[in-house]
Amino acid sequence: MPTPSGASAPTAGDQGVLGTQRWARLLPIAFVTYSLAYLDRSNYSVAVAGGMREDLGITGGIAALLGAAFFVGYFLFQVPGALYAERRSVRTLIFWSLIAWGALASLQGVLTNVPTLMVVRFLVGVVEAAVLPAMVIFLSHWFTKKERGRAKTFLILGNPVTVLWLTVVSGYLIEATSWRWMFILEGVPAILWAFVFRALVADRPKDAGWLNPAERDGVERTLAAEQSALQPVRSWGAAMRSPNVLLLSAQYLLWSLGVYGFVFWLPTIVKAGSGQGIGLTGVISGAPYALAVLLMVLNSRASDRSGNRSLYVWPWLALGAAAFYGSYLLGPDRFWLSFVLLVIAGGAMYAPYGPYFASISEFLPARAAAPAIALVNSFGAVGGFAGSYLVGWLDSSTGSSSASFLLMALSLAVAAAVTPLVRRDRTARSAPAAFTA
Repeated sequence: MPTPSGASAPTAGDQGVLGTQRWARLLPIAFVTYSLAYLDRSNYSVAVAGGMREDLGITGGIAALLGAAFFVGYFLFQVPGALYAERRSVRTLIFWSLIAWGALASLQGVLTNVPTLMVVRFLVGVVEAAVLPAMVIFLSHWFTKKERGRAKTFLILGNPVTVLWLTVVSGYLIEATSWRWMFILEGVPAILWAFVFRALVADRPKDAGWLNPAERDGVERTLAAEQSALQPVRSWGAAMRSPNVLLLSAQYLLWSLGVYGFVFWLPTIVKAGSGQGIGLTGVISGAPYALAVLLMVLNSRASDRSGNRSLYVWPWLALGAAAFYGSYLLGPDRFWLSFVLLVIAGGAMYAPYGPYFASISEFLPARAAAPAIALVNSFGAVGGFAGSYLVGWLDSSTGSSSASFLLMALSLAVAAAVTPLVRRDRTARSAPAAFTA
């Protein structure tokens, strides 16, 4: 993975004005926005474990397809959404996406047949498709190279933190009401948040009246210096075809296979292995995400200090692979020992997210990085589809999770092996002409 180098350092004056206003205002907004997106895509797994399967007569294979339908829409609209975010407005895109996905998420609670539910899951994927690439692009417009790993970690912390409380709150909501009311109630916050987001966010520092002028000018100068130091790229199409981007896309597909197979099916695995009710299952299932939060924060800080992104990505994926393989060796009869390894695997899979997404915008100019980020994330959607489907199918076919653990171990091991193959000089050789930010 590219190690950032070559960008002009900010002046001493700039170093003194890169202050805290951006962090205090924008990172909580980014965190909440991605949290709501993750809530409305992931509560499906709790609903399946909490009675949805029985009420709608869903088989194991159909349940996996319903979970995976989200990723089909998610894949198709990644690049168009990212191009709109970079060329037009992240603020406008996220505002309308929040309203649409909140309404669709609530709609899941009133549907009574599988085909319609599958269509709605697909549409939730469509409207959420641009969220992660758009927010990664947004933070790249506001935070410098030395800040970007931590900033993007705060964004993606919305994933494990949400799953941490989602499994608990959704589980008890289902016990208190039903899986239908859980969907309805948990879709409303996204609609309300859309108006908060639009009121508080500006697309770039120059548009923010609330930002201290010294901090605004220092950030703009530093970002401009970083962009001018990057190797020009002929077009965004050329950037998407570069060896680095293709390697990262393949790597992220394999990584996401492990992550989403884990996220979508962990409540079901825990419920079957522990024999607990859905409420306590939610509490137990939160343990890997608590570890993930700690590791993400520590790893992103270390990555920003060192400037070497790769060394803060592949070792964690290798650790996750080893932990899944250990769970496979233990087998289904020793659930609690296996669960300790699942906690380690979950934390290890999440730890590298901030450094990983920071790296892409550090070897491509902004206008080329936007579609490249979307392409990488769209391959992640393919991996998410594969993970959510294959883990569900394997568990249903074999009657245990052992085969699923082996699948996730293999996918993470190959992802870890691919990561060091990404090199900054490859991008430079494949990008000879002018495409600057």
